[in-house]
Amino acid sequence: MIKYNSKLLIIGASGHGKVVADIAIKMNRWEHIAFLDDNSLLHKSLNLDVIGKIKDISKYLSEYDFFVAIGNNQVRENIMRKLEDMGANIPVLIHPSAVIGEQIEVGFGTAIMAGAVINCCCNIGKGCIVNTGATLDHDNVIDNYVHISPGVNIAGTVKVGKNSWLGIGSIINNNITITSNCVIGAGAVVVNDIIEPGTYIGIPARLMEV
Repeated sequence: MIKYNSKLLIIGASGHGKVVADIAIKMNRWEHIAFLDDNSLLHKSLNLDVIGKIKDISKYLSEYDFFVAIGNNQVRENIMRKLEDMGANIPVLIHPSAVIGEQIEVGFGTAIMAGAVINCCCNIGKGCIVNTGATLDHDNVIDNYVHISPGVNIAGTVKVGKNSWLGIGSIINNNITITSNCVIGAGAVVVNDIIEPGTYIGIPARLMEV
């Protein structure tokens, strides 16, 4: 079992970082929370100190846990891979108001935001974002580094491939598979399997013409 530290460093101090920090504060696990961010003009966020840049990770490995609070899936994956290679402790963050069912698996580096509902028997990969008020019904499989935006509704037995992004308010019908590297537009309704990477918009969701 991983022994976590008493301090947490959040990588990324912008809006998403503040929401992540708020979750960490409410979890009441860490005695001290701070940020790393490459914006040299940023010294505080959510009244927490920005103590360095991303290149400074190695300075803090022995005393901090790390969490990557960056919304872009690919950037989040790249930084998390570096942290893994360095042997960093990377927790799961779950807001106390989230509803989590039985037999749920959640990979490290995943954040589950306020008001999210995850029903039984779901498997959520590492480095994912399950954002505010999103709902996932039973038996879903969410691959690594997926971003599920606020208000997304996912029915049962859905599979979402790696690095996909489900836009705010989108709806995924039951028994649907979405391949990797897809963007589902805001408010789109997915009623058929998506087997080709790309951006999908509309009701029903269709591949956007380039």
